[in-house]
Amino acid sequence: MLILTCPCCGVSAEETEFSNGGEAHLKRFGPGSSDDDFESYMFNRKNPRGVHFERWRHAYGCGKWFIAARCTVTLEVFATYPAQTTEPPADVVKKIKARRSEWEGFA
Repeated sequence: MLILTCPCCGVSAEETEFSNGGEAHLKRFGPGSSDDDFESYMFNRKNPRGVHFERWRHAYGCGKWFIAARCTVTLEVFATYPAQTTEPPADVVKKIKARRSEWEGFA
């Protein structure tokens, strides 16, 4: 079971208190985009074995969205940070690389 910490209210709880919102840091395509770009945005998602960035909502708490960096193999949570962040903060990347030297970085 995952233990997540909401960066908005500071509460640490089991994953059942939160709702998963899927992959984070997606480039969104909307009106005016090509059909291929829009289709890719809507339906294609990464499913990595290893480090993954996901959106979560503190459903039974403050109700705010945030991003969790975690390992899909070990369920280790490296960090959580506000959803308004467009890419992983430098300290989060540094923390991941310290624990997973093989990680190639955020792409």
